[in-house]
Amino acid sequence: MPELPEVQTIVDDLNKKVKGLTIADIWTDWPKQFKRSPGGFDGFKKAVKGEKIMKVWRLGKNIVFDLSGGKKILIHQKMTGHLLVGRWQLKNNNWVASDKKGLLTEKVNGYIHVMFWLSNKNMLALSDLRKFAKVLVANERDFKNLEDVKNIGPDPLKPDFDFKKFKNLITKKRGVIKKVLMDQSIISGIGNIYADDILFTAKIHPLKKTESLGEKELKAIFEAIKKILKKAVKLRGTSTSDYRDTSGKKGGYGEVRLVYQREGEKCSRKCGGIIKRIKINSRSAHFCPICQKI
Repeated sequence: MPELPEVQTIVDDLNKKVKGLTIADIWTDWPKQFKRSPGGFDGFKKAVKGEKIMKVWRLGKNIVFDLSGGKKILIHQKMTGHLLVGRWQLKNNNWVASDKKGLLTEKVNGYIHVMFWLSNKNMLALSDLRKFAKVLVANERDFKNLEDVKNIGPDPLKPDFDFKKFKNLITKKRGVIKKVLMDQSIISGIGNIYADDILFTAKIHPLKKTESLGEKELKAIFEAIKKILKKAVKLRGTSTSDYRDTSGKKGGYGEVRLVYQREGEKCSRKCGGIIKRIKINSRSAHFCPICQKI
């Protein structure tokens, strides 16, 4: 699932590629992706067609388009969704990239279920293998009351997210630290990939209880959050699975990840440990049993 760095990469790309353009038309072969939008797909199409994209921004793992007329599109890419910008042709009910040798022809970029035509003749596509992505439109008043918006925690890369705020959030929530870090109502944007690497960097076992964390350990986690997320944004995200940027290109963080999906490999700290994988509520957690003692 795209996490904060992947979503931020897409948002940065979209502000360069689609900001200021008008939505000319919309197509879908999977109306269920619009079930949370008033009036479903037909209501969505009526609301956004002809509107200009004023800016694009990130809210946790959500992508938000500010449109003219005070409307907002919210897209959550879920497990396998990613937004692409380019040109395609519909042939035999399949979208075929106009650039036959480009990155958009990679199979992972070919599961297109939503298409926006833009005023500069380019197109904005949502490729989503599992078809779990969510697309909706709302006016300003209704947007603020959406579950996706009002229940979301603070952004860890915002300047006002300091250690005092982090400590207050973590110490109020009881449970294992890996699970707490991924709770979007506590801190937004962190998922499985970066939670693993954050805890490795801080030398904290993923099963350690939040109530047992001392000041020094909390500071180590806080600093690791900032460090890992900033590095991943700079490297344009992780593409160990379906994620691609708006050009169809892989992110670079997968090449430098510390423990995520490195089960059986030697610890990069050369401590003699071998990376292990355990399950926490059906989700995997990767860690070094030498560096990250419970």
